[in-house]
Amino acid sequence: MSQRRVLLVTHGGRDEAVTLAREVAQELVDAGIQVVTATDEVADLQQSSVVSVEPESAAEGCELVVVLGGDGTILRGAELARPFDIPMLGVNLGHVGFLAEAEVDGLSTVVRAVVDRRWEVEERTTLDVVVTLGGVVTARSWALNEASVEKVSRDRMLDVLVEVDGRPLSRWGCDGVIAATPTGSTAYAFSAGGPVVWPEVEALLVVPISAHALFARPIVVSPASEIAVDVLVSNQPGAVMWCDGRRLVELPPGSRVSVTRHQTPVRLARLHRAPFTDRLVAKFDLPVAGWRGQRRRGDSGSSS
Repeated sequence: MSQRRVLLVTHGGRDEAVTLAREVAQELVDAGIQVVTATDEVADLQQSSVVSVEPESAAEGCELVVVLGGDGTILRGAELARPFDIPMLGVNLGHVGFLAEAEVDGLSTVVRAVVDRRWEVEERTTLDVVVTLGGVVTARSWALNEASVEKVSRDRMLDVLVEVDGRPLSRWGCDGVIAATPTGSTAYAFSAGGPVVWPEVEALLVVPISAHALFARPIVVSPASEIAVDVLVSNQPGAVMWCDGRRLVELPPGSRVSVTRHQTPVRLARLHRAPFTDRLVAKFDLPVAGWRGQRRRGDSGSSS
């Protein structure tokens, strides 16, 4: 039987994250699990028991990717895990951490669950993003949260035409346009005024950013839809596109960004099946005092 193998990803610039990563690595190694990390992180761990591998193939042969950090670190973990169809388990060391499965105070429980293989896998929709100019593909990327087309010049608006399923929707003078997944509905799209969409809902979102137009509301479209954003030639010096705030593509005037659902999802490891409503309340610290639902459900003596 081959040795079990886990990829450990952390935020190397944070002392707390590095300290916790060392502890997790040692516990996993003591349990007979080989721990690997990318070459750009191994120096932070300073443990001879941790195997260093190139980032591009770091998750190959692993059964799980364990990430210690905030949303940015977890998105980096998704970049490493997704090409090899490996589930990712995030431990939140940041602020909100919607993609994380556990908080830092439950780290010992996480390690025990990894050792005992006690997790379920939940698939999250991703985006396939294609950029063309004059009909020629100039860039291709993907996103778990969102693809955003944004202005470059601070002192002028971005002029775009948005299209859904091959038909024009609206022309906007705006700061940008976000195409998001349900997972991304609680990220950048939420900050721009978009709706929160439950993860199991199959849909894509279009959210304008500070659009000067009569119709400038967020919309929710079919998961089979194609969203296209044309950067009109009136824009100088053009625009930029960000995928998950991590991968940048410059968009000269006349560029077209097409967004569809990607066939390859991101797989998240879940330790328990908590309702998304509870996660939303906890992450945003929503006021729910006075809720009487539990008492009503438990009141078996009420008359009809």
